[in-house]
Amino acid sequence: MIDTATSPPAPSWRARTLHGRRQGKKLRAAQEALLLDNLPALRVAVTASLDPADHATTLDPASLFSRPMPDGYAIEIGFGAGEHLAWQAAHRPDRGFIGCEPYINGVARCLGLIERGNLSNVRIHDNDARFVLAALPANSLDAAYILFPDPWPKSRHHKRRIVSRPTLDRLALLMKPGAELRLATDDPSYLPWMIEHACCHPAFAWLAARPSDWRERPDDWPPTRYERKMLAGKRPAFLRLARR
Repeated sequence: MIDTATSPPAPSWRARTLHGRRQGKKLRAAQEALLLDNLPALRVAVTASLDPADHATTLDPASLFSRPMPDGYAIEIGFGAGEHLAWQAAHRPDRGFIGCEPYINGVARCLGLIERGNLSNVRIHDNDARFVLAALPANSLDAAYILFPDPWPKSRHHKRRIVSRPTLDRLALLMKPGAELRLATDDPSYLPWMIEHACCHPAFAWLAARPSDWRERPDDWPPTRYERKMLAGKRPAFLRLARR
């Protein structure tokens, strides 16, 4: 069960919700304990507003961590069960990672990975990532990941896709020149959408020089359990872009 006493407030604005359900099957006792004992110290708490003007002070990523991060800061929007997030954090211990995921079951699993890996460079926002995007200051991110987001495949639901002009415009403001944006999808309708909205965005340069650059997974892009289970026989696309 979601702890409403410690979770961020429910959205009060009239903007559309981009994510699905907040909780799935009942959490195990160990998962409940992780949410109760570990999440408060790692939670990124921000005002529940999509308007940057509503945030009295910006969210300095450096303030979230106990030590300076010489490799900068990154955000993962919709980290699922946290496998990719934890892998990146373990392999880049001098970079601070902000993971955003509204699905509480995934948050609990990610907390387990953080504890087992003794990862001190991960912080969690257990709600809509757009709250964090609205609070971060310009030129504060060195990388951003949006991997296998909900494709909202029906045409009438395309407006709910997180990869959109408003999201990309905001990321363009937050990402430093040369910062990398990574996108991935296995949905055949989402790939051309991503190319149209992200690869053709004036603030980003698509780094692909040949088809294998987006058809093959880079070495530092680990597969997750979801991919192994759900993407069998499918050909996902891996898009890498740089902030101009």
